Amino acid sequence: MINRRNFIKIGTGVSFAGMVGISAFGSFPEGTVRGKDVFIERRREVPVISETDVIVCGGGPAGIAAAISAARTGAQTTLIEYHGCLGGVWTAGLLSNIIDYKNKLGIMKELVDRLGKSDAQYSAKVYDAELMKLTLDHMCVEAGVEVRLYTRVVAAYKGSRNKLEYLLTESFSGREAWKAKVFIDTTGNGDLAAYAGCGFDYGQPETGKTQPMSLMAILVGLDEKALVEEGLMGAKGGTTEPSKRKFHDEILRGGINASYTMPTMFAIRPGMVAVMANHQYGVSALDAGQISKATIEGRKEVNRIVDGLRSLGGIWKDVRIATTGAQIGIREGRRIHGLYTLTGDDLVKGARFDDAVCRATFSVDVHSLEKNSGGGYGTHGIKAQPYDIPLRSLIAKDVNGLMMAGRCLSGDFFAHASYRVTGNAVATGEAAGMVAAQAALENKLPQQITYPR
Repeated sequence: MINRRNFIKIGTGVSFAGMVGISAFGSFPEGTVRGKDVFIERRREVPVISETDVIVCGGGPAGIAAAISAARTGAQTTLIEYHGCLGGVWTAGLLSNIIDYKNKLGIMKELVDRLGKSDAQYSAKVYDAELMKLTLDHMCVEAGVEVRLYTRVVAAYKGSRNKLEYLLTESFSGREAWKAKVFIDTTGNGDLAAYAGCGFDYGQPETGKTQPMSLMAILVGLDEKALVEEGLMGAKGGTTEPSKRKFHDEILRGGINASYTMPTMFAIRPGMVAVMANHQYGVSALDAGQISKATIEGRKEVNRIVDGLRSLGGIWKDVRIATTGAQIGIREGRRIHGLYTLTGDDLVKGARFDDAVCRATFSVDVHSLEKNSGGGYGTHGIKAQPYDIPLRSLIAKDVNGLMMAGRCLSGDFFAHASYRVTGNAVATGEAAGMVAAQAALENKLPQQITYPR
């Protein structure tokens, strides 16, 4: 419900748990720069434009499922996304592939069915990103979700009982405040939870290193049948280990030593091929400067790869890049501390939980942390069995009224390397949305809600 007569005064009434270096009550005159590192921003009033039941931050696979689920459960729900489309890595990132979806029911199955009916899919897991955008729009609108695009979360405030009450955003509309009974962080990097003051883990425990980023590209000018016959990719969206190795050999033959040694190429539909052919190593998902550099370097490498392939002639003579992702694919960000931390040991033993929200079947998939370690991916010797993801891993430990879904839920480095894929993001998002809605409607905390098995 929009109410522009309400305002929140930054620094009053609630505790501020984000944006280190900004003070609402700075003792320095307005506009004064103290040294080189800190600017004291003046105190100001920010309009509270919405007071609602559930706010979901991040409109990727986890976020759309959380918002649709919450709205269908009866909660007034707002979904905030900083891109101009829903879908996140599916759409802005052009992933074009849904991983670990087969045993998922609910919204995941509904989405797959709707994509198939809309001619968006070439196979059960491969889709056209433009039609994915349209399908997600329709599903959110039909559920009654209030969608706000082009809007980024920049701060969070807590009130009594250590409960998250407000978040602040920046957009074309300026700085705005939003109030809700329950919040869900589906930003991927755990931005909202970090602003709210949650603890988190990041990277490999021993080194702090994270998995590399990749920039997807859509290619045109290729003959799918010829590529399949040459063993460069599988039929109708399929991929194989031998096809990846052969594709890498072709890239080398074109004069490019690719940063990713197991590049993937698969058809989306006749005349459209998706490619993931680069790794950007040593990039922090928490540093915009590093991500900017990685994106520029990734786009340069992908273009060099395609230029090299075209120079070979033959089946490559007409290949061109139609588009690259509007966002680089980030495999690893913050892992927010939850009421339970899923571990690699849980994967090995195929753990079962009374509060399970879904069963994950994807193997541990750690992409090389640096090029000299192979430039591909592997399991690090961990043989995962199908395992449950518990509701407790979706509930923040350090802040009340906050849940997480998708790759920022609570887990260790190896568990994250399995559950981070988008089929699991949808399932965890759907569960978080249902629980958040029930908590909001009953004026309870998420941990007081029993999840239906």
